Amino acid sequence: MDGTDFIDAADRTLDRAYREPLSLPEYVDLILERPAVAAHASQYLLDAIEAAGTRTVIEEGEQTERYRFFDDPYNDGEHAILGNTDVLNAFVDDLRSIAARRGNDETIIWFTGPTATGKSELKRCLINGLRAYSKTDEGRRYTLEWNVSGAGETSGLTYGASHRENEDDWYESPVQTHPLSVFPESVREEVLDAVNDRLDHTTIHVDADLDPFSREAYDHLTEQYRRQGVEDLFSAVTDPDHLRVTNYVVDLGQGIGVLHSEDEGSPKERLVGSWMAGMLRELDSRGRKNPQAFSYDGVLSQGNGLLTIVEDAAQHADLLQRLLNVPDEAAVKLDKGIGMDVDTQLVVISNPDLEATLDQHADRGGEDPLKALKRRLTRHEFTYLTNLSLEAQLLRRELTTETAVWTADSWSALDERIRSAIAVEVDRGDGVRERELAPHALEAAALYDVVSRLDDSDLPADLGLVEKALLFDRGYLQDGDERRGAEAFAFDESAADGEHGIPVTYTRDVIADLLQEETDRHHAELPVEDVLMPRDVLNAMVQRLRTAPVFSPSETAEFEERVVPVKSRVFDRQESDVLAAIMYESGVTDETVEEYVEHVYAWATSERIENDRGESVAPDPLKMRVFEIEHLGRFTESDYRGNEPTDEVTAFRTEKVITALNRHAWHNRDDQFRVEDVTLTEIPVIESVLGSHDWTDVRRAFEDFDPRQWDDPPEDTETARIKARTIETMAEQFGYSEAAAELTSRHVMGQVSYRWD
Repeated sequence: MDGTDFIDAADRTLDRAYREPLSLPEYVDLILERPAVAAHASQYLLDAIEAAGTRTVIEEGEQTERYRFFDDPYNDGEHAILGNTDVLNAFVDDLRSIAARRGNDETIIWFTGPTATGKSELKRCLINGLRAYSKTDEGRRYTLEWNVSGAGETSGLTYGASHRENEDDWYESPVQTHPLSVFPESVREEVLDAVNDRLDHTTIHVDADLDPFSREAYDHLTEQYRRQGVEDLFSAVTDPDHLRVTNYVVDLGQGIGVLHSEDEGSPKERLVGSWMAGMLRELDSRGRKNPQAFSYDGVLSQGNGLLTIVEDAAQHADLLQRLLNVPDEAAVKLDKGIGMDVDTQLVVISNPDLEATLDQHADRGGEDPLKALKRRLTRHEFTYLTNLSLEAQLLRRELTTETAVWTADSWSALDERIRSAIAVEVDRGDGVRERELAPHALEAAALYDVVSRLDDSDLPADLGLVEKALLFDRGYLQDGDERRGAEAFAFDESAADGEHGIPVTYTRDVIADLLQEETDRHHAELPVEDVLMPRDVLNAMVQRLRTAPVFSPSETAEFEERVVPVKSRVFDRQESDVLAAIMYESGVTDETVEEYVEHVYAWATSERIENDRGESVAPDPLKMRVFEIEHLGRFTESDYRGNEPTDEVTAFRTEKVITALNRHAWHNRDDQFRVEDVTLTEIPVIESVLGSHDWTDVRRAFEDFDPRQWDDPPEDTETARIKARTIETMAEQFGYSEAAAELTSRHVMGQVSYRWD
């Protein structure tokens, strides 16, 4: 592409975002055809969220539907809100009730929770999503523009001192007033009745009159044409020469108002704006203040028509009570006698300190001056992530430029991302250098974070915190051939999972510091000094707990204890990698497993299968018997009568293999369906076949292997040959660099050598 191509792309983008202005009759025809275009604030926000669709996720062990809107799909996931799906779903349910006017019109939605739980990302995600939705045909947003030229002597609608001609005479409503607000109330209701008759289950509400700026223009035009004796005043005032309906892209200041913690000014300035002294002298309205001399830069003015966010709300506690009339009356005042109708969804975001402010008079009972405010606040609490995959994803986002939200069809695909390595470029003043977080290093950090956040008061006797973390992430636990789903465990609903623990910012900073530090490792050929191992990360996280100001002594002691099972879990993962690499050429291929499953299904359902020559044949009992004896290791020759299975083998095939597969997928297969379409690693017994080896297998396969020689094996020995092949396999098949494979295998062999004899 050249420069012209980029300019053309920008032109196309703007063309898609904006439409030519409409006359008032054209706008009415539009909303009669597409009623959603006229939606009020809460309904529009709900429409935008639902338009992005949903996807299925597992959080805290339970499967639920998640709105893709909160994955920040329009911004490549940069500000996605990871986790807290139940909280976000409850938010959408609130919006649905508010939009339908089911007694919740006065609700102010309040998001609270500790730092680094996604509250700030929610604000950015809402802005990104609404901006993108407003550029679509379904989400176009409209307001009014005025031009008073040609209606008699006038200085024009202007924030400047002189009258301007032509296109410069058009002025958009500074508060995104709804186009229907120009109609007299009785007529507006008739228009809305006609619009709502075309809707199945929603209702559009427009309760706002013209904003003060537009009212000034409307009244001026009305007066001028009345003096001229014009009979059809409304037609004259709303003639396309004076009024047009214009499309605008929702953004900060245009439909979205955000009050930041650092914003200053009087309460009125922060809420609606301020009068401009110079303009008051220029614009006179028969002895009263002219609303066109108002700045309209307050948060409610900017958010009128859609969304108002009070960020870090504890910094603006003095304003919260003043917001009560907004949901109740849907109106605010610019000045005495000058009111403004407001249609906006109020969202308050705060850390837990706001709760203390709201409860400061709680002991006064019915005389609590904040009671009315608290009644209107609907509280949604963000908590720390308790899903391993989400925490690993969040850490990766914090350390790299990756933003895409992880989606996977199976746990094994997701697990591959959790365990994977990361390469990070580090500039330490002497040039850029690439450092590596070895496989399982990020997983170790994420697992430790999650384990620190879990409540252990409701743990069953046979379950530890690591197992609870795994259960929360994938929805089941694997114990040999047995798979226990989350429904098998009765956790206390009042448990404090995610309310406390190690925040992601602490872990991110620890890893960032480690990336800048030197290691004391050396190797003659491999850059092992640039590799951070899982134990490096975990040790650093524990060592720095006592000097971190965010943790109390009791929390520090608790977190120090919880690292032990995490280290054990991570070592087991590393050991499995090394074992799988050593036995890689001795393992069972996916094709062999697929063939076995296909034959078992055909055997169980009395069907035939297609062989390599395209012939329809019966399932082969010999192939099934060989697989079950040699690969599964579950049975011996005595468990068969020739090739025919005994009752024990029959029960195994039926209960362990067939019931574990998705029968629905099999029986509803189309002509293209094959066993390879099923994720075999999600079947408990098959998963154990594909990935389970032990050191007995190694000893049996390699009689002269000695793990005690691993660090520096003598040349031309079986140990040397196995090591070379293992390092190569770990690099080519399991995502390790050679340096990380060297360090990981050394660590594993160091432990194995103690028990080898």
